[in-house]
Amino acid sequence: MSVGMKTYAYLLPDGQPATYSDRWRWRWSLSVLLPLLPVLAIGLTEASGHSAWLWMPLGVMYLVIPALDWLIGEDRSNPPEAVVPELEREPFYRWLTYAAVPIHLGVLVGGFWYAMARAEGPVEVLPLVLSLGFVGALAINVGHELGHKRSEPERTLALVALSITGYGHFRIEHNLGHHAQVATPEDSASARMGESVYRFVRREVPGALSRSWRLEAARLRREGHGAFSLHNEILQGLAMTLAVQAALVAWLGWKALPWLLLHNLWGWWQLTGVNYIEHYGLLRRKRPDGSYERVLPRHSWNSNHLVSNVLLFHLQRHSDHHAHAERHFQSLRHCGEAPQLPTGYMGMLLLSFFPRLYFRVMDPRLLAQADGNLERINLEPRVRGRLERRYATGVSSPK
Repeated sequence: MSVGMKTYAYLLPDGQPATYSDRWRWRWSLSVLLPLLPVLAIGLTEASGHSAWLWMPLGVMYLVIPALDWLIGEDRSNPPEAVVPELEREPFYRWLTYAAVPIHLGVLVGGFWYAMARAEGPVEVLPLVLSLGFVGALAINVGHELGHKRSEPERTLALVALSITGYGHFRIEHNLGHHAQVATPEDSASARMGESVYRFVRREVPGALSRSWRLEAARLRREGHGAFSLHNEILQGLAMTLAVQAALVAWLGWKALPWLLLHNLWGWWQLTGVNYIEHYGLLRRKRPDGSYERVLPRHSWNSNHLVSNVLLFHLQRHSDHHAHAERHFQSLRHCGEAPQLPTGYMGMLLLSFFPRLYFRVMDPRLLAQADGNLERINLEPRVRGRLERRYATGVSSPK
C-alpha cells in the first residue's frame, strides 16, 4: 500500500491514451492526524507548564485553518471521470477512514483521562473538553464517509465513530432522510434564508432525532421486527455511547459526567453548524404533481478551499456528494454549476456565530444563485415578509 503519488492510465474520449496522477494521495493522511490536536496540546502543556496550550486546538480549527484557506486558496482540479472507478477500488483511501476510528476513540479516552486526572480546575478542563468535542464532530464526519458505503464493516465502523458523541442516529437520518428531502422546506437539516444558526439548531437537532426514529421504525416493521429490538441501529449506537462513556465515568468518577455531556453537545453543535452551511437557502423546484426535482449540484453549497478539504476528507465538495452519495471522498469532483462558499467550513462555522454578518456575506450569493427571485429560495417563514420587502425585484406573492 504505497502512500506516494500514484499514476493511473486511461483513454480520452477520442481514444488517445492519457495518465492522471493523484498528487493529493499522501495529504489525505492529514484527515486522520487532525484529531490528534488535543494530544499535541496536552504534550505542549506538559512540556512548557503553560495550560494556555489547551486552547490551541480551537485556535487552529477556528482561526489558523481559515487563514490557511485564505492564503493558499482553492483547488478546482478533478480526477477524470474515466479514472474514478479505479480510484474507488484503491484500498489506501479506505484504510485511511478505517484508521481514523480507533484514533478518535483513543483521543476521547486519553483526553478525558488527562482532563479529569491532571488538569487543574474548570479553567483547564473547559478548553480541552471543547477541543475533544470538536474532534468528536470530526468523528461524525468519518462516520458520514463510512456510513454511505454498503459493506458491513464500513457501516459498523460508521456506527462506532458516530457513537463517540452520542449521534448514532445520524446514518439513518442523513442517508434516508436528509438525502431524500435536501433543499426543501420539509428537510430539518436544510437551513432557510434568514434563519440564524441559533434558530436552526432548535429545529435541526430534534428534527433529526424524530425523523431517524420514524425511518428506522418503518424499516424494522417491514422486516418483521419491533422498534425496540436488537436490530434497531439507533439503539445500537446509543448502547455503544453508553458503554464507552459509562466506562469513563466508572473509571474517572462522576465528575466526568457533566463534561462528557458538554463534549457531546459541543460535537452536535459543530455538526449542526456544518448542516446549516451546506444548503443555506437553496431550494429544489416543485413539479406540477407536487414532487420535487431531482437533486442537482446547485442544491448544495460547495467549497474547493484546499487546506480544509484535505483535513475533512473532501467533505466540502458537497455538491458532488449529493449527486453521487456512495462515491468515496478521493473521487469527489468540483461541479461548475454548484454555488461556491467564500471560504472553507471552518471559517464558515466561525462566521455563522454572528448571524448579521453571515447574512451580509451569504444572502447576496444566495440571491445571485436564484437570479434575484425569492420564490426560488428556501425562506424562513418568520421573516419572509421582511425579505420580500427588502428584495422585491422578481418576487411574486406567496401562494
